[in-house]
This record gives sequence, structure tokens and C-alpha cells, in this order.
Amino acid sequence: MMPTWPTASPPQGVPPSTAYAATYSAPAFTPVQVRQTFGQSYSAPQASYPTTHPYGPAQSPPPAPANHQPTAASPPTADEQPRKKVQWPDSVRSYVQRSFFPANMDPTVSKEEMEAKLKETIMRASEDNLLYSIVWETMPLPQQIIKQEREQRAKAMAYPAQAQTPYSNAPMPISKKRKSADLEDVANLSITPPWRTGQGARLEDRVTFSKDKRQATEESSDNTSKLNKYEKRQKRFNGGYVSTYRSPSPPPGDGPVVGTCEKLEKSYLRLTAPPKPENVRPPRVLKNTLELLKKKWKKDSNYAYICDQFKSMRQDLTVQRVRDDFTVEVYEIHARIALEKGDLGEYNQCQTQLKALYKLGLKGKANEFKAYRILYFIHTANRTDLNSVLADLTPAEKKDKAIKHALDVRSSLALGNYHRFFQLYNETPNMGAYLMDMFVGRERLAALCNICKAYKPDVPLRFVTEELYFESDMEAAQFIIDNGGQDLLQEKEDGTIVILTGKAGQTFESHKAKAFARVDIKGQI
Repeated sequence: MMPTWPTASPPQGVPPSTAYAATYSAPAFTPVQVRQTFGQSYSAPQASYPTTHPYGPAQSPPPAPANHQPTAASPPTADEQPRKKVQWPDSVRSYVQRSFFPANMDPTVSKEEMEAKLKETIMRASEDNLLYSIVWETMPLPQQIIKQEREQRAKAMAYPAQAQTPYSNAPMPISKKRKSADLEDVANLSITPPWRTGQGARLEDRVTFSKDKRQATEESSDNTSKLNKYEKRQKRFNGGYVSTYRSPSPPPGDGPVVGTCEKLEKSYLRLTAPPKPENVRPPRVLKNTLELLKKKWKKDSNYAYICDQFKSMRQDLTVQRVRDDFTVEVYEIHARIALEKGDLGEYNQCQTQLKALYKLGLKGKANEFKAYRILYFIHTANRTDLNSVLADLTPAEKKDKAIKHALDVRSSLALGNYHRFFQLYNETPNMGAYLMDMFVGRERLAALCNICKAYKPDVPLRFVTEELYFESDMEAAQFIIDNGGQDLLQEKEDGTIVILTGKAGQTFESHKAKAFARVDIKGQI
């Protein structure tokens, strides 16, 4: 800080220090202490510090009066007090983490609302010293609290008497299903509009009536309300409110049904109630029914009738919980008949039950139907279940003729060896040929595409007939025409019919892609 210097030189005979001291004046400003906060309740006391001049004596502030009391410093404000560090429990930290999990986020609640509610919930618990007493594991998340508050506000606007207080930890759930009693309670509620709330807010209260008119008005309103209650009560007792509640179906019995029906033939009906013993045939009657159905199938081959009768037999065995060798025989015969008629839906149902029955150790043609299962999964292109079946095969089962044939079919298709595949198609044991018939067409298309790429410029039609195992050249030519190759057939001078493979290009590729689309089994024929 610079002192104020004198403007004239000292007179003669006067020492310089005295002259400077006489002409020296106090500084033009008063030094103050720097404020530490921005609060208005506390200001630092102002003090003047002595100024020292190198050529004159120090200038001290004027002395304080005798009765002067030193001013005590004001206590520090809340902003100046050091905040106490809060130790958050692990349960609170876990609660915060769960609030921000993506699975718990609600698109109807914004992130800002959720964070504000989370902060409010934790700070309120901290102020009330409830951080360690609240069970945070079951505490509703902030987004859930917000949704509950919204529902309560909406309910409070509609039904003020039924509104709950906000921040309720256990709100009453509102059922979406309403009974006739609930509808009646809602009809009896009196919803007060906003303009009728408060004292003197009604129009009748703000209009001045005479004493007689007011009394007549009150009596008419009382009579009207009583009349409405009486009408509602009369309507309720007279059946005005029709209940839509239906009594549940009676629960099934604890034990299996023991059938007493003696009929050999019975149509299949889906059960909508517990079965009655008089409508169920016992196993001894079902064995006679099976022999009758075998004869009728050989004689008439009426699949609609036979399938209906077999489904009825399977139902009677199921409700009686009969699982023995006879049950296996019924399912095996029905599965073979369904294969013969190409009904993959019924075959698949029988195949599923047979798999469970074989696991019980019952006798039957397990290896035969395991081979069918492999061919079935090849047809449906179900690689997952196919790999599961292959993994469950034992070394002894792999040596079985039917299973070994099915494994060879899978291997030839995996390697793209169509020549070997059609040889196996000609040597299929049991009824596997019916399953292979369902996907041999697409394999012929794939093989024909490979032949068109490998043989140029043409190939004899007879060669294709033998390689793809057609019964005749006519059948092979019709197959080519059906798949868009009518312009590729040509007859030479010697009478030989050839396929112009050099001009085939992408003719068969689109049909191949369509044929290899995923097979969807709906369960019925």
C-alpha cells in the first residue's frame, strides 16, 4: 500500500521527518478482512491496520471508547458447518443398483422422475433415522412408487373417499375382474364434481330461498334419494343385475376311472368334464375292440373311421391310467396306419407317447420306431432333436438294421452323396419308405441341380431316371416339366431323349430353395 506523499518541500530549520510527519495524511481507503462465505447473516468485522511510513511515525487508528464492548463473532451459518459424512448401508446401495437395472426400468417413467423419487425416498429415510430399520429388499422401487402415486391420484379424483395416502408401501391391488357385487357398489357411489366441493359452493347454497321453499327442496331431495335406493334394491332382488359368474367344473377324482362300458365301438369326443365310468371301456373290452379294428382296416381301409376309433381307445386307456404292453401295441398300430396314410400329425402324437412308454421298460418295437424318429427329424429338418436322438443311441442299437439304415441316410445327405441316398431309398426296411417319400422329392431336386452343373452340354434322360430312382422315363420327364424344365428336354435323331444341362442355369434352383423350406407340422392331417 502506497502512502500519500507531501506536495511541498519542508521549510528551513524544520527537520525533514517532522515536516513529513506534519503533512502526512491517512490512506484514502480502509483495509478490510476478506469474506469467507456468501451468507448475509454473517459479515467479518472491519478493522484498520496501522500504516508504517519509512520516513515518519506509524499512524494508529483512534482509540476505542471506554465503554466499548468487543463485538463477538457471529456463529457460522449452516453452509459453513462441515457436513457429517453419511455411511450408507449395503442394503441401500443394493436398492439404488436395482433401481437402475434395465429390467426394472419403466418406459412410462422418465429417468429424471425416477432419480428425483429415489433421492427423495433415501433422504426421507435418512432424516427419520430409518436407514437401518427399513427392509430395502422389499421396498418398492422408485418407478413403482411413482406409478402407485399416479394411480392413487387418478383414484382420488374419481373416488375421493377411497383414495389412499401417498407413499403407501402396500397399496390395495385393483382387480381387473369385476363381479356383480363390485358393479353394484360402483353404481351406488356418489361422485361429487369439483364445483360442489367446499362450503357454500353449491348453487342451492348460494341462492337465497325462503324458509318454506328451502324446507320443501330438502324434503324432495330426501324423497328422491330414498326412492332411488328402493328402486335399486327392488331391481337387485328381481334379477335386474344378471351375474356372469360361472361355477367351475368339478375337480377330477383322486384315483383312476374304472370303466364299465361294454361297447366295442365308440366315437372319440374331447373331454370337457371328468369322465364317467359308464362311458369308459375297460382293458378287456378294448382288446376285443383292437382285434375288430384290425379286421375292418384290412377289409375297408377307411382311415377316417379307424383314426377316430383308435383315438377313442387311447383316451380310454389314458383316463384309466393303463400303461402296459397292450397300450404300447395300440399306439404302435395307430402310428403305422397314420404313416401309411401320410398323417404326420397323428403319427407324431403316437411317437411322443411311445417314447415315454419305452422308457418305462415296456415291450414293443423300440428300435423300429427309433429309426422312424430319425427319418422324421430328417424330414422336418430338426437338427436339434436329431442330434439328441443320435446321442442317446447305444452301440447295440446302432447295429440294428433299421437304425443303421436311418443313420446311413443321414450320412449320405450330410455328404451330398445322392447316389448312395437313392440306393438306400430302394432298400428301406419296415415302413420307413413312407417317411422317405415325404422328402425324396426335394432331394431329387438337389441332385438334379448337381447333375446340371457336373454334366455338360446334355445328359440322357435314362441316366437321370436310374440315378434318381424314378420308376420310368415318363415319370422322370414329368418331374422335370413340373419344376420348370419343359424347354430343356430334347429328342435326338436316334430317338434318345436328353436334358440340355448346359442351358439349365438357375432353372431348378428356385424350386429347390422352396422345397427345402422348413416343414411345419400342425398336428392334424
